Amino acid sequence: MNTPAPSQQRPEDQNLGATANLAYGLQHVLTMYGGLVAVPLIIGQAAGLSGTEIGLLITASLFAGGLATLLQTLGIPFFGCQLPLVQGVSFAGVATMGAIVAGSSSGQIGIQTVLGAVMASALIGLLITPMFSRITRFFPPLVTGIVITTIGLTLMPVAARWAMGGNNHAPDFGSMSNIGLAAVTLVLVLLLSKIGSSAISRLSILLAMVLGTLIAWALGLADFSKVGEGVWFGIPSPFHFGTPIFDIAAILSMCIVVMVTLVETSADILAVGEIINTKVDSRRLGDGLRADMLSSMLAPIFGSFIQSAFAQNVGLVAVTGVKSRHVVATGGVFLILLGLLPVMGRVIAAVPTSVLGGAGIVLFGTVAASGIRTLSKVKYNNNMNLIIVATSLGFGMIPIAAPTFYDHFPSWVSTIFHSGISSSAIMAIVLNLAFNHFTAGNSDQQSVIVAGTERGLQFRDVAALRDGDYFKDGKLYDEHDVEIPIQNERAGQHKPLAVKALEDS
Repeated sequence: MNTPAPSQQRPEDQNLGATANLAYGLQHVLTMYGGLVAVPLIIGQAAGLSGTEIGLLITASLFAGGLATLLQTLGIPFFGCQLPLVQGVSFAGVATMGAIVAGSSSGQIGIQTVLGAVMASALIGLLITPMFSRITRFFPPLVTGIVITTIGLTLMPVAARWAMGGNNHAPDFGSMSNIGLAAVTLVLVLLLSKIGSSAISRLSILLAMVLGTLIAWALGLADFSKVGEGVWFGIPSPFHFGTPIFDIAAILSMCIVVMVTLVETSADILAVGEIINTKVDSRRLGDGLRADMLSSMLAPIFGSFIQSAFAQNVGLVAVTGVKSRHVVATGGVFLILLGLLPVMGRVIAAVPTSVLGGAGIVLFGTVAASGIRTLSKVKYNNNMNLIIVATSLGFGMIPIAAPTFYDHFPSWVSTIFHSGISSSAIMAIVLNLAFNHFTAGNSDQQSVIVAGTERGLQFRDVAALRDGDYFKDGKLYDEHDVEIPIQNERAGQHKPLAVKALEDS
């Protein structure tokens, strides 16, 4: 009688023990902590909430992120990909949620409208996950790259206002003390990234915020007197910010964010599967997306927003080589515990706004740079993709450059297009369909913008030139119209005319 061979353990199912789980789990939390708390800080300040209320938003986001992480890593039937993915509040919705708050009659109503829009759009996202693979063709890297770039760019005014002090009605708004503190924090981020160990480099933003806050406290620019006010331990109360308001225009705006979130989470699930060398099939991908949307539906109950996988933690898995999902689940437990400590939210809310501004320049700039990296993979030859990128980014910058642009439009138009991310996403989707899917009627002649040469130059392009030499059709000729192979001795014997002229001067 043959004994069946034991099934091979999946890499993600390894349990490294309590000590390793605690250490590596805490590292995951520290890696994403700065990014996670930034979203409730931005939305809370946009809504004009008090420091205590912002603290509750932060702890609610920590608590919801912990629950979402446990659901994704441990899983239940049909929900959770059971991979080492840390979940938390997605950056993708910041600009849209800020626009919804700005368009509301009060900050309280704005928060309630945001929570309702998140709930409803996440439900729509949950319903479309079975057919998501068919929809993804409308969200290629061309579209997602535009949207992610726009997210980063639309957040830069937030970082600038933070650096100036946050409250433009405050007497010290824009003072050199505020901007100087932001500059010190920015320099600390750069220094820690450059000269620190790999662990310090990964935590550079968080460490710089801690050091910047200590410097501010020493200079009398930080006030922690209200941190002790209120309870130190407590479960986030359901619907603390009021009953969600379901506004159609706000829901439509958030549906675009949900689509982008689904694309991002899909990419993270596939990426981490490849990193740890485990199988990710369509069923597993679907389970992960459903967990994302279910978490996003439940998060507003506690006062949080759309949940998504954190890309920096995928990078941490690649760097450390720790593949265990139990490690990340332990990180989820840490997040839940932090979410049960409202005092932690009040501490973060008391961090000087200018310190947040210095860190935000790098943090938000990283989002834009990530989008640019995605756009760098797009092909621009013999198509209209450059026009699509240019128009969509320009359209997305309108509400940033001119915030009152849509004031005289109907309210639903203003709600949708007052967000740069919604504006750029809608334009990118429409133009991608018009030029790349419905190709009937496309001109067979390139636009002069598309046909223009790339505006880049390398030394080898000009190193072989001397008086009388010229380029034609990608080839080098001498003054007698004789072709010269570019890789020859003359490339080393003759200097570019510009270099020679500088030496002669």
